[in-house]
Amino acid sequence: MMEVGDEELLRLVGTGDRRAFEMFYARHAPWLALRLRRRCRDPELVADLLQETFLAVWRAAGTYRGSGEAVGWVWTIAAHRLVDASRRALARPRPAAPADETLLAWSPSAEEEAMLGTYDARLEHALHRLSPELRAVVQATVLDGFTVREAALLLGLPEGTIKTRAMRARRELRAALS
Repeated sequence: MMEVGDEELLRLVGTGDRRAFEMFYARHAPWLALRLRRRCRDPELVADLLQETFLAVWRAAGTYRGSGEAVGWVWTIAAHRLVDASRRALARPRPAAPADETLLAWSPSAEEEAMLGTYDARLEHALHRLSPELRAVVQATVLDGFTVREAALLLGLPEGTIKTRAMRARRELRAALS
């Protein structure tokens, strides 16, 4: 079963095949945990997000249609779970920290702040002024954290186009914010 591709594994998972799910999990959990740890410093939250993501994969595998690569689909699920967890954490009232506590266990990354709308109105306005094509690339590469290759697969575009659009988007955002 090691030679089976991700799409076939997801098809099998969609039929309730536990062995295919275990194979899919073993193949993708390590890189996903690493990417989540880069965005969240709370190891318990990372473990919860990993579990929630693969639970969602188990439940939704039958709906996967193979548009783009499976890694992009899994990362999208995980990124949405991370944003949801960030929103819950920000909405939850926090008890006053002890006077000797100088470090917070969790603080939002730049991507999370952008996703949560905590950046100033100028940036939000500048992002909305981008063309849909440029905004999609910013969403995929900056906010969702995909690599150029993953974004290209997700958006169905050549990698060079992703790079060009990312450069144009940065230039337009820089001009709008200066």
